[in-house]
Amino acid sequence: MQKYELFKKVNKSVEEMDLVTARTYMEENFEALDENKHQLNRNARELLKFFAEKREKGEKPLTRQELSDLNSMNIYSTRFDVRGLKLLIKDKESLLMKKEALGYLNSDAKTLLAGMGAIEKG
Repeated sequence: MQKYELFKKVNKSVEEMDLVTARTYMEENFEALDENKHQLNRNARELLKFFAEKREKGEKPLTRQELSDLNSMNIYSTRFDVRGLKLLIKDKESLLMKKEALGYLNSDAKTLLAGMGAIEKG
């Protein structure tokens, strides 16, 4: 893909609020975008800056599987399916330890997981 096309697609994705696509383009082409960030519109530059800060801290973005697991935790918690939630979180300790993962959990999930001792109360 040509750089001009890349900038155009990133800008369009951000304008349309398709942040998943914009994030994908940015992660795959971070160096090219960072070198030529003046080609990006303001919102796209801010998003690129956000991802750059996360990279500097050493944080890795959540994978699709992790996001799917978090969504499932929310669904089980909303339905108050404690048994299903317990089965789901088995062997997912590392996911629940990530700070960014807690932001994806709804209040029901946070309450149940804290009560089960899977996450810290707070």
